[in-house]
Amino acid sequence: MPHQGEILQEAIKNSGISITRIVDELGITRPTIYRKFKEDTLDYSFVKKVGEIINHDFSNDFTSLQQSSLLFVTQPVRNVASHVVTPRVTQPQPADSDPSRQLLLLQAKYISLLEAYNELLLKVYGPK
Repeated sequence: MPHQGEILQEAIKNSGISITRIVDELGITRPTIYRKFKEDTLDYSFVKKVGEIINHDFSNDFTSLQQSSLLFVTQPVRNVASHVVTPRVTQPQPADSDPSRQLLLLQAKYISLLEAYNELLLKVYGPK
């Protein structure tokens, strides 16, 4: 069974929309989206944004188990500067005794955090 990154990649391929257009609209780099294609679980907001760009509903593609494993749950909140901030709350992960698996999960979370930080910088300071 394909993981979420593979499902995302296949949907983009079937949409006929270029990777260049998608990364431009998302404000990310090509290497970032190719890393996403390799991830077992993806950020909910990322999947939703890609779905909006390619006009695709991923709720039919992910099983209920895969949907429950999306890394973050989002709830918009207003901050002092009147910008919409999306807090990222991780779902509890089962204790895993495999250190390499723990490292991969931590790496995926770290990359998602960096991308969220870059999005915030773009919103606050705009594109250069």
